[in-house]
Amino acid sequence: MANKKIDDATGIETVGHEWDGIEELNNPLPRWWVIVFALTVVFSLGYVVVYPAIPLANAGTQGIWGWTSRGQLDAEMAAAKASRAASDAQIAALPLDQIAANKDLLGKALAGGHAAFQQNCVQCHGTGAAGSLGYPNLNDDDWLWGGNLAEIHQTLLHGIRQPGDGETRTSLMPSFGKDAILTPAQVGNVADYVLTLSGSGPVNSSSQAGAALFAANCVACHGPAGKGMRQFGAPNLTDKIWLYGGSKTQVAASVTNAHAGVMPAWGGRLDPVTVKMLALYVHSLGGGEDFAATPAAPAAAESGNAQP
Repeated sequence: MANKKIDDATGIETVGHEWDGIEELNNPLPRWWVIVFALTVVFSLGYVVVYPAIPLANAGTQGIWGWTSRGQLDAEMAAAKASRAASDAQIAALPLDQIAANKDLLGKALAGGHAAFQQNCVQCHGTGAAGSLGYPNLNDDDWLWGGNLAEIHQTLLHGIRQPGDGETRTSLMPSFGKDAILTPAQVGNVADYVLTLSGSGPVNSSSQAGAALFAANCVACHGPAGKGMRQFGAPNLTDKIWLYGGSKTQVAASVTNAHAGVMPAWGGRLDPVTVKMLALYVHSLGGGEDFAATPAAPAAAESGNAQP
């Protein structure tokens, strides 16, 4: 206080501090700034009273209005559900083929199925459902277990190799190399033969030896021509669609250590209407078959070959 003085040049009092001969003027805050600051203080006090604001040991203050962002979300979700109630009831009541024949209802089901797919399925199948190594492409027309609406719905409901589900899709290919059913050389012969089935490899002494091994070990599931059997979930080996890769190294790896991927049983995770909408959406992606397709028709993967 004793160091305060009036600055000669400006006529404004200093704050009383000095640094190497430099002093600071005690300029008052602008009145508009002081008013705005006071209003923000008043507003903050009102906000604390009206809205949840102060954290406590186990919860927080609720505010006199009892509003929460979570409560607002719940209300919006309830309103959205109410707006869909009529179409959801129709989807729940009608068989899949009748839903597919109703253009308006199908459009709503596909929209719901797309949303459910983006939330639950893209982690494995990708945003465009094109899949990747080990995860099937759902856009093509190759299917392990069948691609009509009923078959897709069944797969979604009960999954693939889902533990604890008695109706899950299950196929079990032996690990021919790991379990010493075939020697490494024989595994290579079989891989060479499998590649000839799709025209991806040459016919030579190795593939010819593999043909005999294939006939002895593989035709029970893949069929004599290697076209697969849907009742076993056995893929078609005559096309060039491979879930685990189609090089000789990759095919040999599949023969050596059979793959056994797991898809969740969505019937235990999603409501029946959502599962129906997902089935309709997957069916619409480009590879869906009609109900006339035979379960034993040549199969590939879900979509894409799972393994040789």
